[in-house]
Amino acid sequence: MSPAPLLPGEAPTPAQVALKGLCPRCGAPTLFRGWTEFASSCRVCALDLSTFNVGDGPAAFLTLIIGAVIVVLAITVELSLSPPFWVHMLLWIPLTAAAVVGSLRLAKGALISLEYRHAAEEGRIKRP
Repeated sequence: MSPAPLLPGEAPTPAQVALKGLCPRCGAPTLFRGWTEFASSCRVCALDLSTFNVGDGPAAFLTLIIGAVIVVLAITVELSLSPPFWVHMLLWIPLTAAAVVGSLRLAKGALISLEYRHAAEEGRIKRP
């Protein structure tokens, strides 16, 4: 079942862009070329997606946030079950990697949507 098309002039919300990989201008599902790699442009409305720069912000924040959650979980498991060290390795390394990579697509989609929506550009100092 395909999503309902957007009305002309109706831009998708940042949540829609993040969850479905929609173009922030036209709403077509053309934002990503790979799992977390942006397409160079929208195939439907020709929005140049290469001009947007979300940088490493999503990865850094997700690593810190998910890392804190994983540490709390690991300490809880250690204090309540006292498993051998290899169990911690087997649990937390793949879980951390999957959580960061899995949520990276959502974070990058939301940030590119917000950049488009607010016409964000690199800061420049205007000289009189």
